[in-house]
Amino acid sequence: MAILALIIIGAAAGFIATRLMNLQTDLVTTIVIGILGALVGGLVLRILLAITGFAAGFVGAVLGAMVLIWLWETYGPKRR
Repeated sequence: MAILALIIIGAAAGFIATRLMNLQTDLVTTIVIGILGALVGGLVLRILLAITGFAAGFVGAVLGAMVLIWLWETYGPKRR
């Protein structure tokens, strides 16, 4: 079932990519382009997420802390 889904998704992705790039190919080439494109794109995306994962987590932690500080100052106990 996974191979069938990969072929269908590859065919759709290959069709869209070949039309966007104005390339006329047969069905098999379109499917291969789509499947290989999905593999390359997925690999690049995973690498980018791994590299930026720490930085994104750090930025998220800082933003979360800022929201908590704002909530504490706005709704927390009032000091005199």
